[in-house]
Amino acid sequence: MMSNIARRGFNYKQPLARATHVIEIRQNRVIDGVKMMSAAPQQRYDLLEKTTELLKSGQESVIKASLEYLQVKAKITGELALAFNRSTIATSTLLGVPWGHSSSFVEGPAIFLHPRIRKAIWHGSTDSITDKGKNLNDPHVIADVGDVPVQDIRDFGVKDDRLTKLIRDSVKIVMDQPTLRPLVLGCDQSVSLSVVRTIYEQLAGPVDVLHFGAHLDHENPLVQSKEKGYVNRLVQVGLRSITPEGRKEAKKNNAEIHEMKDFEKERHDLEKLKLGVGEGVKGVYVSIDVDCLDHDYAREVSLHESRALSLQDVLNILQNLEGDIVGGDVVEYNPQHDDTNYKTTARVTAKLIKELAAKMSK
Repeated sequence: MMSNIARRGFNYKQPLARATHVIEIRQNRVIDGVKMMSAAPQQRYDLLEKTTELLKSGQESVIKASLEYLQVKAKITGELALAFNRSTIATSTLLGVPWGHSSSFVEGPAIFLHPRIRKAIWHGSTDSITDKGKNLNDPHVIADVGDVPVQDIRDFGVKDDRLTKLIRDSVKIVMDQPTLRPLVLGCDQSVSLSVVRTIYEQLAGPVDVLHFGAHLDHENPLVQSKEKGYVNRLVQVGLRSITPEGRKEAKKNNAEIHEMKDFEKERHDLEKLKLGVGEGVKGVYVSIDVDCLDHDYAREVSLHESRALSLQDVLNILQNLEGDIVGGDVVEYNPQHDDTNYKTTARVTAKLIKELAAKMSK
């Protein structure tokens, strides 16, 4: 079976290459069309209509090729996990979503984010054994299907609503493989809504969410997920500087807020959380916003808040959590600010990803 998988791997990029060629041809036709803009009004109208159709068709070709590429990778990844361990139930699967153009404060250069995080995950100076003893070199513990090419496709003029559907379709492809569970590497928190929605649709029911974060405004995607019925119980840890609107929305949606000012007295209960066990609840989703961490651990985030969680605070809550984790995300690391040789925040982010991946897999 291994040789068969290897042979199929050579065909990964053929659909994407074909689509790229198609859109290059269409772009050349558009350029030729622009040269004809001195034509009569009716001719210009016809040309504009034809150009719009060509661009839309080209955009859809690239999106289709991207999804076909991911589908092959996810299928082979799932087969590999089972080949190494036939008893595999869940493999945490990294899926990069470089969506960085809607950050609440500083837009991060998303193109640099995921290569830097992956380098930190597999850096030779770090151990492949997690705190709980799982080996990251075991392909049933953690897998990687690459990135959704959000920025490349956006450069073709694709609008955000279509990109959002692309993200949902990509998460669905990962979940279509019986053992794979999505662990999304995002840029800003907005991707969480799309991921949670897809998990809700795929599992035919809501999940409980454990969210580590600093901020809670009225547009928080996890609060929106709760409002839309995708989430049963929403537990948010590490919050500070909550806006009046955010507090109002959280109360309306019965979100459980654990603010930093109360953390010491609530620590014991948070380290004994049991989630995903209510009637009809399909599991637990864990979302880690890197800005939940104190400045000493995570300087490279888009929006800073003082007085925060330590790395060990987060790990203690995560590792003691009782519940079946069906998906997760780690978001808001901004490589634009991580200019030190050591890349501290990248390594801390990698540590969070490794421990969450280990917790998800079984």
